[in-house]
Amino acid sequence: MSMTYLDFESDIQELEEQLEKSRAIQEKGKVDVSKTIEELEVSIKLRLQEIYSTLSPWQKVQVSRHPQRPYTLAYIRALTDDTFVELHGDRTVKDDKAMVGGFGSIDGKTVMLIGQQKGINTKMRQYRNFGMANPEGYRKALRLMKLAEKFNKPVITFIDTPGAFPGIEAEERGQAEAIARNIIEMMQLRVPIICVVIGEGASGGAIGIGVGDKVFMLENTWYSVISPESCSTILWRTRDQKEQAAEALKLTAPDMLENKLIDAIIPEPLGGAHRDYETTFSNVKKEIKKHLTRLHKQDADERIEKRIEKYSQMGVFNE
Repeated sequence: MSMTYLDFESDIQELEEQLEKSRAIQEKGKVDVSKTIEELEVSIKLRLQEIYSTLSPWQKVQVSRHPQRPYTLAYIRALTDDTFVELHGDRTVKDDKAMVGGFGSIDGKTVMLIGQQKGINTKMRQYRNFGMANPEGYRKALRLMKLAEKFNKPVITFIDTPGAFPGIEAEERGQAEAIARNIIEMMQLRVPIICVVIGEGASGGAIGIGVGDKVFMLENTWYSVISPESCSTILWRTRDQKEQAAEALKLTAPDMLENKLIDAIIPEPLGGAHRDYETTFSNVKKEIKKHLTRLHKQDADERIEKRIEKYSQMGVFNE
């Protein structure tokens, strides 16, 4: 699959096209261009470091939406070595394809894995409703969390959504109630919960599966009450101010960590998660395993108390 380049990666695209041509010449064996290849590889690495060390909030939003970025099911399959068994339906309406979940084994330990799933092409994006879950998606997620609690298995959620589905039918079936129910139930769940933002973390769509003992964000992701485009549309009546909105929203991982809304940032490979799946999966797995072990040692009541206290301290308020 050919690489898709973002608008600020034009220099990288030119260098990698030159590298590809040089490698093609080298393979024919008529001309020795090994030195040129080495120089290009170094130049690409240096340029990637330069670009990705100074990304603006809006550019990070663009990276989080990269079409070749790994989605929830890719993480689940990598973490569980294909032991994942997907479970379906909310037992009330239907099986929401935008929300996936089921049991899997991470290095011999069974966990419940849940997350929003986007599509990898046009047909699959429609099938997955662009990762925007309906109320039945959140009710399916809650059903699976309660099932995990019944068997005393930890819950791991992967957040990657532009928001809960805003259609009329979703509101008719109780979108707000479903998300609110998930928040209060997750706050009291008696098993460890780890949440990882792997792409977009927008609004109630994210928080509906985002209440956890530990919440992590990958380096080039965002987490906010609203997307930059929607924020710009509300404030300026146009999407053109999205870059200014992204800056003001403080939605990047460092901003969220500074404001104590997440617990840690998981590093991505140079150039973003889409450039090196294996390293990304390895980094996520390492962080999850480290904290699962620690959380398991805590008493359930103590863990719930700490979880409630953690969320109660967020934000600023006056009495």
